[in-house]
Amino acid sequence: MSSLNETLIRDVVAEVMGRLGNSSAPAKPAATPAPAPATAAAPACGCTGKGHSAAAPALRGKFGVYQDANEACAAAQESFLQLKAKGVEARRKIEEIVKTLAERNAEPWGKIEFEETKIGRLDHKIAKLKIIKLVPGVDFLRPDARSGDHGITLEEYTPFGVVGAVTPSTHSIPTLSGNIVNIVGAGNAVVFNAHPSAARCAAVAVRTYNEAIYRETGIENIATIVEKPTLDSFAAICKHDAVRLLLVTGGPMVVKAAMMTGKRAICAGPGNPPVYVDDTACMKRAAKGIIDGGSFDNNLLCIGEKEVFALDIIADKLMAEMANHGGYKLSAAQVEALTKAAFTFKPGQGGGCSHAAVNRDFIGKDPSFLAQAIGLSLPAGVQMLFGETDAQHPFVEEEQMMPFIPVVRVKNLEEGIACSLAAEHGYKHTSIIHSHDVESITAMGRALDTTLFIKNGPSMAGLGLGGEGYLSFSIATPTGEGVSNPRTFTRVRRCVMVDNLRIY
Repeated sequence: MSSLNETLIRDVVAEVMGRLGNSSAPAKPAATPAPAPATAAAPACGCTGKGHSAAAPALRGKFGVYQDANEACAAAQESFLQLKAKGVEARRKIEEIVKTLAERNAEPWGKIEFEETKIGRLDHKIAKLKIIKLVPGVDFLRPDARSGDHGITLEEYTPFGVVGAVTPSTHSIPTLSGNIVNIVGAGNAVVFNAHPSAARCAAVAVRTYNEAIYRETGIENIATIVEKPTLDSFAAICKHDAVRLLLVTGGPMVVKAAMMTGKRAICAGPGNPPVYVDDTACMKRAAKGIIDGGSFDNNLLCIGEKEVFALDIIADKLMAEMANHGGYKLSAAQVEALTKAAFTFKPGQGGGCSHAAVNRDFIGKDPSFLAQAIGLSLPAGVQMLFGETDAQHPFVEEEQMMPFIPVVRVKNLEEGIACSLAAEHGYKHTSIIHSHDVESITAMGRALDTTLFIKNGPSMAGLGLGGEGYLSFSIATPTGEGVSNPRTFTRVRRCVMVDNLRIY
């Protein structure tokens, strides 16, 4: 990797790791003595020894949690070879273990993550772990066969080897768990560099998963993690020869950095999902969907409703229903006060600046926290704040990840689509419409061109929660893979038999 690329990676990973937490990268840990060298005995993975070094550091007994990124990568590589030898049934067993443990430990793990990150809602942290069972695994991989006069051809989905993954602070254990189901279901091993603000809870889950997997399969390190992640550990994972594929979450710059590593990168980028509501929609259903989706985990979901564009003739009715379904409407003065508290502005710029920066202290906090910042006491049961703004307001322009949603009046479908396009910023992530007009739905779907397009439901319906489909917490929009699944982490290989084995 060139020095230019290494510098770029360090810079942009600093941005990613500071995006929702520590604005500066963690200090590089002091050097620790290397583990005792392993003996030259044959590897226990069942392979012939290729890819192993007799002088490699001892990798056993860690159950996936390592201080050194290179050790984590080497352990994952060894486990990949073990998994390859043990076959598909071992993958199925690992999938079963992860899904079972995620549900069984949802409450204690949800509490650990909530206490460490201090963002979101505890009940929703727990809920996100209970739904890992909806993430697709081994059975999602179905070979494609062709038969004709000249024989048969079989195309299969095969693993890359070791996948290097960065997980966010917003959904640390859920993302990690879903990634393991997808990645190992495809036959790979995975090494994680968690967000520093959510590294402790991630390490707890990795160790627990590996201990159970080892008992059942004899594979100890199918998912590894750097216990104290740094920018250096991420760079080491990117450079390691065993890592064949990257799964990265972040903004446009980290996507660019991942692509410049020379390795294939699956990139889950930012989102700022708009909602359009017209006069044909059911206002009760639309309001409930907006509040349920936008308030989930205090609006930390990248697919969550971030701004509403409502036809002027129904805007008042929609907002009245939002208030009936757990929303609380702020006055214009209260919206202005919240804007000044929730955003920071460069000198000389005012509250209408489109380049406002989100105050990190407000990300993922409860509605009551936002209300207290403006001297407001909320009644019980409020799930989300809302208020009217214009289309250029910071709450519209920025992916603010807090339980406030701006409502903007528009005159017609054309204006609603134009405003939605501007607010979505071309991320092509998620958009939502509430309408019974098929032509309007079609027009918005074509114009927004987002990876997820939800009609007449909350945003979570796009991930199988109240709608059809499967779940993943990694949605690759910049690189086009969409909602990740086991096929996302595979190579397609073709096996051809010429003039034989076609039995008819």
